[in-house]
Amino acid sequence: MSQVPKNEQTPISRNIVENEAELKKRLGFGTSFDVGVRTLTVLEKHIQMYFVNGLCDIQYIIEILRELMVLDARGRKTESTNVKQAIINHLPHVQVEFVNTLEDATTQMLSGLVFILVEGEEQAIVIDVRSYPTRGPEEPDTERVVRGSRDGYTENIIINTALTRRRIRDDRMRNEIMRVGARSETDICISYIDGIADPKMIEILKKELEAINIDGITMADKIVEEYIVKQGMNPFPLVRYTERPDVAATHLLEGHVLIMVDTSPSVIITPTTFFHHVQHAEEYRQAPFIGTVLRWTRFIGILFSLLVLPFWLLLTMNPNLLPPALDFIGPNETTNIPVFLQILFAELGIELLRMAAIHTPSPLATALGLVAALLIGEIAIQVGYFTPEVILYVAIGAIGMFATPSYELGIALRVVRVLLIVAVAAFKAPGFIIGMTLFILLLAAIKTFGKPYLWPFLPFDPPAVWHILVRSSVPSLRFRPSIVHPQDPIKQKSE
Repeated sequence: MSQVPKNEQTPISRNIVENEAELKKRLGFGTSFDVGVRTLTVLEKHIQMYFVNGLCDIQYIIEILRELMVLDARGRKTESTNVKQAIINHLPHVQVEFVNTLEDATTQMLSGLVFILVEGEEQAIVIDVRSYPTRGPEEPDTERVVRGSRDGYTENIIINTALTRRRIRDDRMRNEIMRVGARSETDICISYIDGIADPKMIEILKKELEAINIDGITMADKIVEEYIVKQGMNPFPLVRYTERPDVAATHLLEGHVLIMVDTSPSVIITPTTFFHHVQHAEEYRQAPFIGTVLRWTRFIGILFSLLVLPFWLLLTMNPNLLPPALDFIGPNETTNIPVFLQILFAELGIELLRMAAIHTPSPLATALGLVAALLIGEIAIQVGYFTPEVILYVAIGAIGMFATPSYELGIALRVVRVLLIVAVAAFKAPGFIIGMTLFILLLAAIKTFGKPYLWPFLPFDPPAVWHILVRSSVPSLRFRPSIVHPQDPIKQKSE
């Protein structure tokens, strides 16, 4: 979509009637019920306060109006009286700014602020009284932990930056904000720690965000991701999403850069590699040994999710590959439907069940589970549509996908698994070998912001590989990951 060109900047006129007529035409007074204006006289000067119902804290507006009315009742205007300064001195708020154009004033108003026009003045007084409709910081469903903080990012960018600030009280932490979208004017915040994050990475992100040319980013961070990384037909995620402030703060201290988009509860972490998507906060809430066990359990589950079905199909189609001790592998019963088609139908059924679970209200989720277990599972086997082994291995693959911390990576691995199944069904053993080779080459060829996707294995970085395979204790982690090119590579100074 092409960006709608903005109108030329209209300076604020000293004639408040002209301003009122222009704003009435722009904002649709009398048509849009949620756009409001309050007109009153203060020290013999007409003033107007513009606001949007639902985005402002009405109590603040009432308090401001009360102070202005008290100023008018008690004040005595003389020739030397500066009405604008008198109004500013009676605004009971900590954040007051000034703008010179009607475009800037209306943008601020539509962001939840209010602005005041004073007769005879060429500047609007902008007051931050935002109170966005939002929910509380609750633990995200997709990143639950047994022990740890229960707060999570919300759809309010102000709350999100505060949740991160609470964990990093560093005066070098920067939250740079900009607006993207010709019509939506959506707030986007780039968060990083000055002196740690790579300045080149920050500059690249700023240029990519400033180059976004679209009416609005109503789908928030996903649209931003598609602009800053060139995904193409690559199914693997090139950025990491998180809704946990502790995870985001940890990545900031490592030298990563965060992108927060207003109206989205998830935060984009850049740059990331394949192995960033298989880590989970639960590993760091347990002892290092237990964390390592959890990590390896997850790795094995992901590996099984990818390989168990294609490899089982290969052994089923080529029983001569099985040693005598494993000759029990393979379907003991046969049906009129080929095993290959059974697997594809079962994969389709699992995917439909996943979609149904997302769209099913919570009170009906139990009923959906019973339908899946009894009707689709048991009865389908009894009728003869599926063999028990197919259901078993498809279930193992599904569990491995659900154990993947990154939702996006889980779906990508499922697509690769189906392609491997098709390759095995078409070419048997050569198909499996060629398919796995192409899969590894694809991962090795992927780069995100110029960073290799398979780091630290390609290129090989022994210390980083050790930290990937083993959950090391925090005191032993002295260096930040080299993949982000941190300005200060040492995390803990030796005494």
